[in-house]
Amino acid sequence: MKIGFTYNMRRGNLPPESIDPELVAEIAPGIAGVDNFAEWDDESTVNDLRDTLSRYHDVIPIEATEDAFEKLRSSRPDLVFNVAEGTFGAARESVIPAMLEMLRIPYTGSDPVTLGLCLDKARTKEILSFRGLPTARFGVLERWPLDGQLRHVKYPVFVKPLFEGSSKGIWMDAVVTRSRELKEAVEKVWNVYQQPALVEEYLPGREFTVALLGNGTSLRVLPIVEISFDSLPEGAQPIYSYEPKWLWDSPEHQLDIYKCPAELDDPLKNRIETLCKKAFTYLGCRDLCRIDVRLDARGEPHVLELNPLPGLIKDPSVSSCFPKAARTAGMSFDELILTIIGEACSRLGILND
Repeated sequence: MKIGFTYNMRRGNLPPESIDPELVAEIAPGIAGVDNFAEWDDESTVNDLRDTLSRYHDVIPIEATEDAFEKLRSSRPDLVFNVAEGTFGAARESVIPAMLEMLRIPYTGSDPVTLGLCLDKARTKEILSFRGLPTARFGVLERWPLDGQLRHVKYPVFVKPLFEGSSKGIWMDAVVTRSRELKEAVEKVWNVYQQPALVEEYLPGREFTVALLGNGTSLRVLPIVEISFDSLPEGAQPIYSYEPKWLWDSPEHQLDIYKCPAELDDPLKNRIETLCKKAFTYLGCRDLCRIDVRLDARGEPHVLELNPLPGLIKDPSVSSCFPKAARTAGMSFDELILTIIGEACSRLGILND
């Protein structure tokens, strides 16, 4: 099968201060900030994905630049394996799938509507709430005065950008315990990310990330990963912020922060799995998704957010929760990638050869 492979590749490595500013200007002129490209894959990840696909299919690599549409139109692959995160705006993850919809080229993963909804954390939470699924109470702040947007939300609260992923804009000061701290945290989001701030009640319990694979009756939950905060530096907030994800954890100095499978009793494990399957279905996810879950003070699971474009890093020394869950389930990296393709082909009714 002729498979297109759409991606965004980061030139340079995290931590962000090591990224060459001239390369930043070349990749995406007009944007600045230390964590702009945290969502993009590095060169080794792109190469691993391309090489894995190439072992089984004829692969056409297509970087998600402004030239992507013409390359897709001229090459017309039978299926596109899409991991492109996009660059600009709240609908950036939807851009490549929207092109593929226009060209009527089938692809892996969720459609543009679902990708846009899941990147907008407030819209996600509104849908979850309408469907009766637990998620922390919240407000979206775009300007002062508040005019009652947070009248139903109790301190402490968690402040983060509305349209970001990969812990972008979430730092150790994201947990706010009193109203006089709120202004500084919210304005930091406004000024750095040029977007509204999501303010939600802080959930004090354990945190998990849940990998789901499949569609309909084939949908299954892989072994659950717990984000364990015991290994964080003394005094650090128990949150999965940018620091532990990108600055404190590295192949050379790994944090013992990920436990898979998570130690869960059967009732709690079943509640988390059921909650995530419902969230996957209600948001219209397809083929794969990773869902972040946190317990409240009573030990009840709440959905934090959904990531229909989860990281797929092959190197086991690099923390990537979806492949980690797959490895725990006994799947090799090749098997994981081929399963995603197989699920997409089954959903689309096309031959996988």
